[in-house]
Order: sequence, then C-alpha cells, then structure tokens
Amino acid sequence: MPIDMDTMIEAIDVNKEYRRAGAIIRALNDVNLTIKSGEFVVIHGPTGCGKSTLLNVLSGLDFPDSGKVIFDGENIARATEDRLSRLRRMKIGFVFQDFNLINTLTALENVESVLWPTVLRSSEIEDRAIAALRDVNLLNRKDHFPVQMSGGEKQKAGLARAIIHRPRVILADEPTGNLDPDSEQEIMKLLKKINKENDTTVLVVTHRHQLSSFGDKIVKMEDGKIKSVE
Repeated sequence: MPIDMDTMIEAIDVNKEYRRAGAIIRALNDVNLTIKSGEFVVIHGPTGCGKSTLLNVLSGLDFPDSGKVIFDGENIARATEDRLSRLRRMKIGFVFQDFNLINTLTALENVESVLWPTVLRSSEIEDRAIAALRDVNLLNRKDHFPVQMSGGEKQKAGLARAIIHRPRVILADEPTGNLDPDSEQEIMKLLKKINKENDTTVLVVTHRHQLSSFGDKIVKMEDGKIKSVE
C-alpha cells in the first residue's frame, strides 16, 4: 500500500489492555486515527477514557497489543527501543502536565539539557536554547530556577525544551492541567503559533473540551474508543 506523504501519524486497528486487581481494562479499543502533517489535533474526553494511553502508543512510549502505528511512514508498533529512542530524540517534542523540569537547573539549562550529549558546540546549544526561550516569551527568566517561576512560566520552559531540537511533532499531555485560565490560554496560543509558523504537527490531549477551539481536528474519546472526529 503506498504511503500518503501528507500523513504524519496513523493508528490502524490499535488495541491496548491492562490488568488491574485481576480485572482487564480495555484502554484502547480498535482505534483508527489519521493525523496529517501540520495539523493541530485536540484529543479530549473524560479522565480514564484512554487519551494518554493513545498518546503513549502514538509516540512509541508504549506498545499496542495489536494493530499498527505508522509514524512518518514507519510502523513503530514493533520497533526496537533503540529505534524508538532515536525517533523521539529527533522528531518528537514532549510537553507534560507536571512540567518535568530539573529543579537544580535554570530555565536555560533545562532547555539545553535536551541536546546533551551532542556533537554540537556548547555555544550553538546555548544559541538554540536562547532562541527557543525567546519564541515562548521566557527569555527574561532564563537564569531562574523552577522554584522561582510560576506555573505558566514553568510550562513555557517545558515548551521551549520541546522545540529546541526542531521536532516535526509536539505531543502535549494535559499541558494546561496545572495552570490558571490566563496561563492556559497563553500556552495554547503559543502551541498554535509554533504549529502555524513551523508547520509542526501538534497533538494536545486534554479533558477540557473548551480547548477544542484551537484544533484543526477535534477527536472525542470515550471508554477507549474514538466516538467522533470533527
């Protein structure tokens, strides 16, 4: 079957189960989803509906029990960990709900850490980190530690860290879950800006249906299934 060059990620008949306290939980149930290159996709639904599991499977952080996951033309459902690690390092930027910053590093150092170790010169790493911080309006906080930053500023640092290696895809798991309404809007607008200016494919997982307005494609999940795609 020929590869659609406009397709960045495709899930085909994907299933995933977990065992908890002797019971089988069907986290993903025959999921089919196509994400085009450059799309901004919002996946929303209630807690426990399978959103984060789907994001993990699409990024190779977890394996499906059955089905295929095509990422940039390659089936990663059974790829080696070395191959998946290389793919995530080169093509994917992650944004997390709890920021995942290193408390002993400044904002600048947290962003630079994504490129450690590397063949790049330290001056080039710093230049890239400064550019990423400038892109998310956080350059004035580059020498501050996470404890000195607000939740919104921490997430800006997380977003700068996600874009420093110029990924083709950004995967954001509840990126505004710990933010106040103003910071939530700012982070979503920054994600949209990166999406449009760099043609970066963006997937945002959220339980807040109010954020659907940012998406080119809105995917609603329920009980491990995709209920609708708009």
